Amino acid sequence: MVIVSILLVLASGLTHAIWSLFTKSSRNKSVFLWSIIMVTTVILLPFLIRELWLHPLSLASYGLLLLSAALQSIYALLLSRTYNMGDLSQIYPIMRGTSTLFIPIVGVVFLRESLSVYGWLGLLCMVIGFVSLSGIFTGKKAASAASIKPFLMALCVGLCTTCYVFVDKLNLQHISAISLLEVTNIGFVAALTPIVIASKQLRMEWKLNSRIILLGAILNPGSYLLFLFAMKYAPVAHISPIREIGTVFATILGIVILKEKQGKLRIMCSILITIGISLIGFFG
Repeated sequence: MVIVSILLVLASGLTHAIWSLFTKSSRNKSVFLWSIIMVTTVILLPFLIRELWLHPLSLASYGLLLLSAALQSIYALLLSRTYNMGDLSQIYPIMRGTSTLFIPIVGVVFLRESLSVYGWLGLLCMVIGFVSLSGIFTGKKAASAASIKPFLMALCVGLCTTCYVFVDKLNLQHISAISLLEVTNIGFVAALTPIVIASKQLRMEWKLNSRIILLGAILNPGSYLLFLFAMKYAPVAHISPIREIGTVFATILGIVILKEKQGKLRIMCSILITIGISLIGFFG
């Protein structure tokens, strides 16, 4: 089952990178994200209702589900703004690597935990990669200021991801992966609905990108669903680092397809971050 979990996580990372590419290339990021999640939300709603009707949960379990939906709402708002502000090859490695960077730091500083030499080396690799992607040391004030904002937003997305992954791990003890996915979808869609209505661009986005939206509607939930299934067969601490190979996939897609600049630097940074994640995950 370990091999199955690894394959599921690798597929999860690749599909996540692909739908992120679609989002970055869309006309209106909020409308596009709302659209691909809404399609799945409508399809999965009967599954959630049926499961909760046949297997009612405790009050505490419902509270955890609400917390998961709330975290997804925050994630949706942060994600749409981040995709508007930065290049895919810059923001994606930061969004995906933040949790692996901060969790060991919190453990060492506040919980008196320890890291091995490989763990510290992994943290160093990630910090170097993050700082290089931030654009702080570009030497140009205007370029640095333009790069630091999406960098900070991507960090916030990563922190939010860290929170909802742990909450969802707890939720899987009480509810199926498909129903949990629907709960997170509801939170995601709820946050973006006012923005979509105010934009009045829903029809235009569908007219321009209907096929990509439908494909994204499969890849987006499919990515996290694959990860949820993998968490049932392996500890999250072991499989999360493997999923972050998607940082390399997304960086290459951004540079090759979207023609983003600083290609060699960003590919090197994404590989460095992935190495750091792997060192912490497997040897830290």
